[in-house]
Amino acid sequence: MCEEDRVQERKDEEGNVWHKVYFGGGEHFENWLAQCKEMGEVMVEEVDATGYKCFEKGGEKLYRIWMKKERTYKVLSCQKVH
Repeated sequence: MCEEDRVQERKDEEGNVWHKVYFGGGEHFENWLAQCKEMGEVMVEEVDATGYKCFEKGGEKLYRIWMKKERTYKVLSCQKVH
């Protein structure tokens, strides 16, 4: 799980930045996914459950939900030039 905590951000081939907002499965995953879709663009990644005993035993799939980071623009103040 410590290694998973290090996975927080990724870039796609188009240079878009995505932030991990959820890691897990089952009903919680479905609830998180529905809420995230209401908030913005979402990408779902299925994760290998090897090493996560609860998911291995139950045969459940394990997922990451990524939300696309919206680009922000820096506003420059207008300054009088001498």
